[in-house]
Amino acid sequence: MPLPKDHLFFNLGSKLTNEQKEYVDSIFDNQFTIVNAKAGTGKTTLAVAVAKLLSKDLYYIFSPVEERTMGFRPGDQREKEASYITPLKDALLEINESPERVIYDPDKPELLKRGEVWVYPMSHVFARGMNLKNATIIIDEAQNFTRGELKKILTRIHDDCTVIMIGHDGQNDLSKPEKSGFLPYIEHFKNEPYVKICKLTHNFRGKLATHADELSW
Repeated sequence: MPLPKDHLFFNLGSKLTNEQKEYVDSIFDNQFTIVNAKAGTGKTTLAVAVAKLLSKDLYYIFSPVEERTMGFRPGDQREKEASYITPLKDALLEINESPERVIYDPDKPELLKRGEVWVYPMSHVFARGMNLKNATIIIDEAQNFTRGELKKILTRIHDDCTVIMIGHDGQNDLSKPEKSGFLPYIEHFKNEPYVKICKLTHNFRGKLATHADELSW
């Protein structure tokens, strides 16, 4: 799909790099885009921007790393999720969308009735039994999902969905990193015709963040 003139995208302040353009094009052109990207590369912001243009409900799915973490933290589901959706809120602000208006809030039914709500964040913990149809799905920080957790999400997605799985194999917060399903699922899907695997390597946060990310485990 052609991008705006000069590759400017949602007035994000600069042209897209070739890597970013390939990533954005893939989201438009493929059912499933997997991106293995370093910190600060714009991976979540660009995914949310494309989701806005696709004009379908966006389900933003994250992992609290351990399911029991969500259970023991005080508050209701939304309160427990709040600290995990900061990247989503930041991305919405970058594309001039108000998180308070477009993210589903059961206490604000008037926004839903007016058609302003299009973003539904959730932990994979609460996704069991769901059917995801005619939506855009972002699975963020996918390196922190186990194989079973990713399978739980991916097996609930219908073919009329657009799926973006975002992760970085160099940033794994699992207590047993070898349980991550991110790289195994990249390998599993790499030859499917409806899938594209992308990489983003340029850290736009600057030299400090870039150098910190280069430390090997």
